[in-house]
Amino acid sequence: MSNFPSKEKALGMYKKMYQIRKYEESIYYFFLEGIMPGTIHQSTGEEASAVGMLYDLRKDDWMASTHRPAGHDIAKGISVKAMMCEMFGKADGCCGGKGGAMHTGEISVGAIPANAIVGGNLPIAAGAALAFKMQKKPNVVVCFLGDGATNEGSYHETMNAVGLWKLPVIYVCENNLFSANTSIKLTCCQENVAAGRAEVYGIPSEVVDGNDVMAVNEAATRAIARARAGEGATILELKTYRHGGHSRNDACGYRAKDEEKAWIQDKDPVKMFRARILDEGAATEDELQKMEADIEAEIDEAVEYAKNAPLPENESALHDVFWEG
Repeated sequence: MSNFPSKEKALGMYKKMYQIRKYEESIYYFFLEGIMPGTIHQSTGEEASAVGMLYDLRKDDWMASTHRPAGHDIAKGISVKAMMCEMFGKADGCCGGKGGAMHTGEISVGAIPANAIVGGNLPIAAGAALAFKMQKKPNVVVCFLGDGATNEGSYHETMNAVGLWKLPVIYVCENNLFSANTSIKLTCCQENVAAGRAEVYGIPSEVVDGNDVMAVNEAATRAIARARAGEGATILELKTYRHGGHSRNDACGYRAKDEEKAWIQDKDPVKMFRARILDEGAATEDELQKMEADIEAEIDEAVEYAKNAPLPENESALHDVFWEG
């Protein structure tokens, strides 16, 4: 069993996990009601991965996410209000209302705007890590990817480069067993799709219970220390499970019911960590309920703010655009 952190850290991590869970729940219903534009790819059930990996990063360390970025972004420090405004397409959104659910980010907190191309964020993270190394900065980059991305050409090309150049980057494969609606067993001959192939690139790796936030955080601590010491990249494969489908139109008919029960009911990362906090005496039931109520009120306030916030001005479509000529 992973070591229990200090009371302050345990409650800080739980607060972030609960915040992500409630944020995701709220936008799910808004999209179902047709209140929000676009679509969503949610990370409910993967909160331990986001929080465990990013909790101890510095503000000037960077993070690169996927088409499922909400949990990563909130864990890295983007406010719920800025995220909610982005979902409503408002000017106060973290990307000015231009990004939507798959392209959130905020450079000021080290969150590179998310890339919805599977595997598209991998070389970007390597580039950021190369810049840190060339500038002799002690910073690191954490880059998330799904199990499906390990079969992309960009994955293998990037791993070869970061292994050769010993870049300060940690690649975190959130192996949730399915690439969209296809079992990873049908697309890869290895159970550990990222860690099992790390050796050929000269990169150390670990396989971790991705639903145990403390185990994830301990692995993150080791990988971050290696990167800061100039020892290069690490590949972490976190075994986890998304509670919902690939996107909002996915009813998960391809998943076995006993598998869903084992992961969703018995291994829910938020519920497991909450129970551990109570068992360790880090907080009382009343203290946790007060924290949870405060988070729910914060999200309700962010929703009302976002609903009433102004839309972007038309001319903003010409801002933040690279013009060549």
